[in-house]
Amino acid sequence: MTDALQVELVAADRVVWSGGATMVIARTVDGDVGVLRGHAPVLSALTEAVVEITPEEGTEVIATVDGGFLSVSDDRVSILSEHILLAQEIDLSEAEVELEEARRLLGTSNDAEQRIRRAEARIRAVEKAS
Repeated sequence: MTDALQVELVAADRVVWSGGATMVIARTVDGDVGVLRGHAPVLSALTEAVVEITPEEGTEVIATVDGGFLSVSDDRVSILSEHILLAQEIDLSEAEVELEEARRLLGTSNDAEQRIRRAEARIRAVEKAS
């Protein structure tokens, strides 16, 4: 038996990352959640934000989720989202342009706030990973 959390980061179209980890940090609609071994069972909705995974070995995994769900039970952590990007997959200049466009649409578009949160999360992910 391993002393690590078993973590799966799953998008609608692919398993983005899977493996053993010592800690996972994610942002739910109720606030940030840090998960270590022995964490109480949780099922929570995620918001557009950065997810941080500290693997047993190797460098920290930084990703963004566009909402979704966090499930924790018996030292297994599942993060499910329609769209997930690892920090190294994000084009910083594209995220910055998206942020500016979304800010211009505030008050005129129903999804402007969500687009702002998504772009800001992608920019933070790149900054955390560098």
